Amino acid sequence: MVTLDLRRLRLLREVEERGTLGAVAAALGYSPSSVSQQLSVLEKEAGARLLEKAGRGVRLTDAGRLLAAHARVLLTAAEAATADLAALGGAVRGTVRAGGLQSAARRLLVPAVARMAAAHPQVRTEISEVELEQALPGLRLGAVDLVVSDEYDGHPRPRPAGLRFEVLLEEPVRLVLPAGHPLAAPGGPVALAALRHDVWVASEVGTGHHDMVVGNCRLVGGYEPDVRHRSNDADVQLGLVRAAAAVALLPALVLPSDPASDAAVAVRDVAEGRFGRRLVVVLREGPLPPAVAAFLDTVRGLAGDLGDSLRPVTRPAPRPRHRSRRAVG
Repeated sequence: MVTLDLRRLRLLREVEERGTLGAVAAALGYSPSSVSQQLSVLEKEAGARLLEKAGRGVRLTDAGRLLAAHARVLLTAAEAATADLAALGGAVRGTVRAGGLQSAARRLLVPAVARMAAAHPQVRTEISEVELEQALPGLRLGAVDLVVSDEYDGHPRPRPAGLRFEVLLEEPVRLVLPAGHPLAAPGGPVALAALRHDVWVASEVGTGHHDMVVGNCRLVGGYEPDVRHRSNDADVQLGLVRAAAAVALLPALVLPSDPASDAAVAVRDVAEGRFGRRLVVVLREGPLPPAVAAFLDTVRGLAGDLGDSLRPVTRPAPRPRHRSRRAVG
């Protein structure tokens, strides 16, 4: 009878997700040689060759892919058993590993840590600022419990199998102009079409935020924007609006809580319609351990409080649809 070790099966799944022994070792804090040794033991347990070289990395053989598919089922069952046993015990304890983009970490995850410490002192929380694409391998494999990500109108993220997405809140995307801009003075909505000759700041090419800015300028404004500055940090974008007279489209959560308090910028609605961003929480399918369930409820509550303070997104304008890897934090 073949006896398989769950820890080694998890290593095989890590290789399937990450592609190199070095990446697996870095993710788990092992040395590459120890990862290789454990996988060699797994091959002996399975009685088949599981890996083969592929360029600088490795890939799974037919037997490796077959065993990895069974490993997913076994590891999911083990995780469900752990969650059921934890729930049976009654007390909320354990570790929650959560990640999120910058604005989500600042406005949701950090406050959630404080609330959890007060309500459930036996729960250890670990927070990382991370994009969904970076977190996906760990999320699928159980090294990360939940990730708060985002998506813009017209730019939905892919929905990989085995994960569930839940919308936490919707927020408007607004125009940010330097206070001295000719269209900032009246205080009313500003037409994208009127910003044809302005310098723009956006996130890096290939991100959801960059695609949103360029797509709206093309579709709604009718021009190709001069995106002269690029940063995935919202604070840097705001700094470029203040210091370099750039204009930006930014979601409400990354703006000053009281825009009127910043005399160097003017925050305006878009005259042609409302653009929106959604914050979504991404989790693995299946039952949640009590600690993760409690943390998720806390995040939901904080998102509800934030949502109440934001203007609802209405009359969404049409957007070009294609896949993007991330958005401004």
